[in-house]
Amino acid sequence: MRRPHPEGDSELLLPRDRTATRWLLGAGISGLVLVGTYLLAVWTPTGQALENAALRGADQVNSQEVADANDALHAITVFSLGLAIVVVVAIAMARRRLDLAVAGAGVIVLGQVLTQGLKRFVLPRPELVEVTGNYTQNSFPSGHTTIAMTVLFALLIVVPYRWRGVMMFFVWPWAVGIGAYTITAKWHRFSDTLGAMAVALFCACLASWWLARRGQVSRHTGRAYPGRVVLVVFIALTAVAAVALGGFLWGVGFAQGVDFTQPEAAWDYNAYLGANTLAAGFAGVATLAFWTLWHRRRIGS
Repeated sequence: MRRPHPEGDSELLLPRDRTATRWLLGAGISGLVLVGTYLLAVWTPTGQALENAALRGADQVNSQEVADANDALHAITVFSLGLAIVVVVAIAMARRRLDLAVAGAGVIVLGQVLTQGLKRFVLPRPELVEVTGNYTQNSFPSGHTTIAMTVLFALLIVVPYRWRGVMMFFVWPWAVGIGAYTITAKWHRFSDTLGAMAVALFCACLASWWLARRGQVSRHTGRAYPGRVVLVVFIALTAVAAVALGGFLWGVGFAQGVDFTQPEAAWDYNAYLGANTLAAGFAGVATLAFWTLWHRRRIGS
């Protein structure tokens, strides 16, 4: 069944169950990633030793990079978070869509509720390895990374279909950078950022599922946007390259039997570079995953 759309394109309504199922699957996979990351990185001696080495390696980063990272992280405050929510709601209400406002704001708010609750009350960090330095505090998942990714996902939900690519062009580099910055500034470990991305994707999929169950998601049958395709390909290539490079940097150490519990400048720095690169790479992967779920799908009139 086709009907005219206010943006000028036609749309084909999708069956509710088929549309909603994809979001539940995305939420389920996100939950598994969250649990798996926590178990592997926090509850194994190997995971703790490797990430502690990465934090030691961050001590070798030049002061200007650390200052830039701290500046970017300190810019995320309660006020700026509130402003982001206001922007998301304003975009939705400009489209005269209260449901979009609820979904977009809900992604950001629920992301923080889950992240802070998990970090402070639910997910402990046992002391499994001997540490050098103050690396025993719990920080899983990363609140700053959750904020960055939920803002990106919320905007992807609420902006009109034709403006998604423009939004992604401006917001995606910031969201990716925040996760990497938390490692450079030694605020978080790589697993903290990956767990945060899983939380953000989980919340965004739940909000999308809610919209789909209300019959508001439809297939875009209008023209394609070549610039958007170029951007998505670029994100995919950089994400794959970053994950491959980070995996290589860590893999070399494991292949050579490095004891990451013992401080060693070269291997610690390699561990840091691997963690930093993986954080950026998996932010790209999470972005592409949510983008794919919304590929050629839009909010109906």
